[in-house]
Amino acid sequence: MSKYNKKDKIKAIRLIQNENYSIRAVSKELGISKSTIARWWNSYDIHGEASFSMNPRKYTGEFKIEVVKYMHNNHLSLDQVSALFGIPGTTTVQNWERIYNEEGEVGLLTERRGRSQKQGMKKDKNEINMDSLDNATEDKLILEIKKLKAEVAYLKKSIALKEEKMSLKTKKKHR
Repeated sequence: MSKYNKKDKIKAIRLIQNENYSIRAVSKELGISKSTIARWWNSYDIHGEASFSMNPRKYTGEFKIEVVKYMHNNHLSLDQVSALFGIPGTTTVQNWERIYNEEGEVGLLTERRGRSQKQGMKKDKNEINMDSLDNATEDKLILEIKKLKAEVAYLKKSIALKEEKMSLKTKKKHR
C-alpha cells in the first residue's frame, strides 16, 4: 500500500499544471517532499495519469540489467530512469545499481526475494553440511550424539532423585 493515493498525486500535478505552482510550492502546500512531487511529475510527464496506477511488480533479471545499463549509458538519474521505465519509487533501481556494481550482471539474475541471511536467523557456527561428511566424521558425530543422549538421561535422573529427596523431606515435616 502506497503512502499517497492516486487522488493526492493528481492534485499535486494539477497544481503544477493549472495553477502554475512550482514543485517547491506544491511540496509546501501539500506537505509532501519535493523529491516525491518531482518523481510524480517526471512519471506523469512520460506516462500521463496511467503512471499513478502503476503497481510494483516482479522484474526479470534481464529487465533489471537493461534498466541499469540504460541509466549508465544515458547518464540518467534514479528519478528519470524509474519514471521512464514505470518503476514506482527509486529505491528499487538504486538497489539494482548497487547489486550490479558489487556483483555484476550475475547478481541481478539471482532471485533475492525474502529475508537475507543477515536479517534472518544466523546459521549456527557448528552447523554441518551433511553432504560433505565422510564416513569417519559421520561415525564421530553418531558417537557424540550417543554421549549427549547419555548425559541428558543422567541429568534427568539426577533431577528426579533430588525431587524425590525433597518430597521425602516435606513428608517428614508434615508428620
